[in-house]
Amino acid sequence: MQLKNIIDSPCGLRYMLNKLDIQSNYARRVLLESEMMIDHISIEKNYALLLKFHQSIACKNNKNAVSTLQFKLKDFKDIHNSIARLASSNILDDIELFEIKYLALLAADINEILKSINLDGLIVIPELNEVVNILDPDGLHIATFYIYDSYCEKLKDLRSLMKKQNEFQEALFNEVSDLEDKIRKDISSLLHPFAIILEQALSAIALTDIMLAKAIQIEEMSLCFPTLSSVEKKAEYGSSYHELFHPEVKAILNKQNISYQAVDISFGLHPTIITGANMGGKTVVIKTLALCQYLFQFGFGIPAKYARIMIQNEIFCCTTDEQSINRGLSSFAAEMKNIDAIISASRQKKNILALIDEPARSTNPTEGTALVSALLKILQDKQISLIIITHYNINTYNNRCLRVKGLQNGKMNYELIETDEGEVPLEALNIAESLGIDSEWIDVAKKVLESKKDEIKE
Repeated sequence: MQLKNIIDSPCGLRYMLNKLDIQSNYARRVLLESEMMIDHISIEKNYALLLKFHQSIACKNNKNAVSTLQFKLKDFKDIHNSIARLASSNILDDIELFEIKYLALLAADINEILKSINLDGLIVIPELNEVVNILDPDGLHIATFYIYDSYCEKLKDLRSLMKKQNEFQEALFNEVSDLEDKIRKDISSLLHPFAIILEQALSAIALTDIMLAKAIQIEEMSLCFPTLSSVEKKAEYGSSYHELFHPEVKAILNKQNISYQAVDISFGLHPTIITGANMGGKTVVIKTLALCQYLFQFGFGIPAKYARIMIQNEIFCCTTDEQSINRGLSSFAAEMKNIDAIISASRQKKNILALIDEPARSTNPTEGTALVSALLKILQDKQISLIIITHYNINTYNNRCLRVKGLQNGKMNYELIETDEGEVPLEALNIAESLGIDSEWIDVAKKVLESKKDEIKE
């Protein structure tokens, strides 16, 4: 799965990417086309490299060098086409030769900066001095290119002669042009063996841009480096977050001078049911869990004070209205299709994270309760990391239950606490009352609720 295919998932991934200060369009495209990592080695290598970058940018003495590096990366361009033409033994024009010369000069500059901040050797940007020498015969190291006089003494003499002519001499002009074409052919031939390392330099500089941006984001957003949950350590296997937060929601609340309450949560390969009052932040929790899983497997910092995360092969996050006009499906039908896909995937013995916000909420409570209870019964033996939010009094089959602590002294406490099986709090009326909703409506609703309780007792 490529990052670009899930950027608009409802968990808030686009916000994180928009806040990623990548300098070049090419590096951003490389990131978007990157594949989700699903093996330990790739993830560990990624975070080891990212840690080095973060340590470097966090050092105040490196501030100017980092700024210079960012400035250099702004002019980094995708020249795949020019390199491909070179690899195919085509004769390059002056623009293409300039692009290759600029890349070679840029590679040298970036290598020097990385060396100055102790990041040299971590990302191998090939030395392209020979390329520079071919394209810069005068040794000026200026980011321009044309067919220099120093390439050929005869060319120098012919150009000098042209300048002395009072009138345009077509024959002389053609002779100069033919000689310039021959020099371009010779230069292209000399550069041909460097096509592979030019491609390597292109990829290495893009990776430098990406890693630098991720490291800066970790520092600016107070993200953490995750610990990889290892299946070998069965006692510790699972995902665990301490002071988990959703960056976009936190930023919105901060603008309103409202503090964000981070939460702790852990889960393993068995279902976890979350209940709690409306406005209790439950949906935000599972959106954040989906976001963290994607960030982890695409090598970003994690929005938490501490995180230990399992690798997942597939991630399902059903949090919003599932209605699909284009597919002609109702909310309920689309939701059922998505949950059916989760059941199907669970039977393939893959590592799966499934996050479902109030399944069957758009049908009647009797059938909805039966559907959610049945879903838990089916999935509880499937080695799947399943988290379900529900307001139904379901049969939980002794699976783990959490509850949002809820309204306390007129203020919502979003802490998740262990709760008794199937316990669903009744706090909607209290919350509505705290919001200043019409008092008559609340009073009548309380009387209806009391009468229902009396009917149950009888």
